[in-house]
Amino acid sequence: MRIEKKVIGKLEKCYALAPFFYKGKECFLAASEKEAECRIYDMEGNMLEVVWDSPGGVMTMVQNPDSGGQFLATRRFYSPNDSSEASIITASPRKTGGWEIQTLTKLPFVHRFDILRNQGKKYLIACTLKSGHKYKDDWSEPGKVYGAELPFDLSKYHNGHPLKLQVIKDSMLKNHGYCKNCRNGEEKGIIACHQGIYEVSPPSEDKDMWRIERLLETPASEAFFADIDQCGEEELFLFSPFHGDKLEVYKKKNGRFRKIYEHPQKLEFLHAAGKGYIGSTPAVFIGHRKGDMDLLALISDGNGELRTCTLDHGCGAANVLYRHTQGRDILIAANREIDELAMYYLNA
Repeated sequence: MRIEKKVIGKLEKCYALAPFFYKGKECFLAASEKEAECRIYDMEGNMLEVVWDSPGGVMTMVQNPDSGGQFLATRRFYSPNDSSEASIITASPRKTGGWEIQTLTKLPFVHRFDILRNQGKKYLIACTLKSGHKYKDDWSEPGKVYGAELPFDLSKYHNGHPLKLQVIKDSMLKNHGYCKNCRNGEEKGIIACHQGIYEVSPPSEDKDMWRIERLLETPASEAFFADIDQCGEEELFLFSPFHGDKLEVYKKKNGRFRKIYEHPQKLEFLHAAGKGYIGSTPAVFIGHRKGDMDLLALISDGNGELRTCTLDHGCGAANVLYRHTQGRDILIAANREIDELAMYYLNA
């Protein structure tokens, strides 16, 4: 494998990445965990616009489907100890240029959120890391998962008229990890916390309640699915425990998830997670933020064994985003620990 790295910008404590289709082009969003910019880049790595200068504290960004360039983002989540003013905002492009920023809902300690679609409706799912604290590093008030149907027109929501959320699940200690998974044509949220891994499904026509299933009891801070060995069924990947150093892989056997792999080395402060391809080979992309701070690709050797390839060293990626565009496999990384936005061209 041959890796070409292209540094496309410096951004203090760059953290959040998201795919973004804007003005008829495939682009992506990049934003800071601290008081720095939210930017739009094209897939050549050119910065197109600055959406805002500050405040930052951006953990998650999601484009609102069929909205003409509107996206949602968390703001003012600066750390587990400094997020009581966190909220989810909408950012909408003005016809005259610039962006209109409105508060969709105030939600202290909101860390991850997403938009799930089901039977023609859109739903907001939002996860809080905790619900409050009395002192630094206090975890005595666990996080929750919230939900709401997302109306087509969000322009009426602002500080004085927030979107109302309902609690779907409470008592979620260190409620950190989230990803979207599509199974049998249904979009579901996968949530990782100290109590384990949960699959959350939005309401359907015949059931007006959110549905929750615990998949695994292992404490984790990230969980996601990928069919890395091309067996036709996705494996479950975990970072364990909270901001931990264990990379584990589980496969479902006889209705239960059983561990089939644990990375032989400890990877301190595992954080960045993504999946994609290197040529025709499925790959899982991993980044950790302490120690060697490597960016890794995990692939199957075709004989049932998994192996890792080092893509970069000493970069400390907080998040990664895989895209296949113009015939190329590209991994975008928010290398938080060195304030660097980078694109990696993956050549098989």
